[in-house]
Amino acid sequence: MTATEKDRDILARTLWGEARGESLAGQIAVAWTIRNRVNDGKNKSWWGEGYAGVCQAKYQFSCWNSNDPNFASLSGAKAIPFRELAQARIAADQVIDGKVPDPTGGATHYYALSMKVAPGWAAKAKQTLLLGGHVFFKDVP
Repeated sequence: MTATEKDRDILARTLWGEARGESLAGQIAVAWTIRNRVNDGKNKSWWGEGYAGVCQAKYQFSCWNSNDPNFASLSGAKAIPFRELAQARIAADQVIDGKVPDPTGGATHYYALSMKVAPGWAAKAKQTLLLGGHVFFKDVP
């Protein structure tokens, strides 16, 4: 799939919103989760089309919810610190361009350990990776 500049920007902003405290490897893992949804879009079109569509699909990535504290920065109303966005852009570009392998083993979902309680869907899914502050899953019912 060809990614537009908008796709790259939205993916980088999503990585900042969802994983800005993570290492580059952690952001790459989150980006691969999104890429796996993009690639599976033929079967599950409700995930959205392309990187921007998947990232901004309603209630899929909480940083894009209008009531999320990150939303003002993602939408451009507030500035994102340059260095933080630059790292997220590196992760986004490496994943979109296929320069790094998928460390998640095909994950399409993750949750942050800071949630304290795992989401209900995690109990029936296959955990593929624990990296930094995120747990990754595939085969989510």
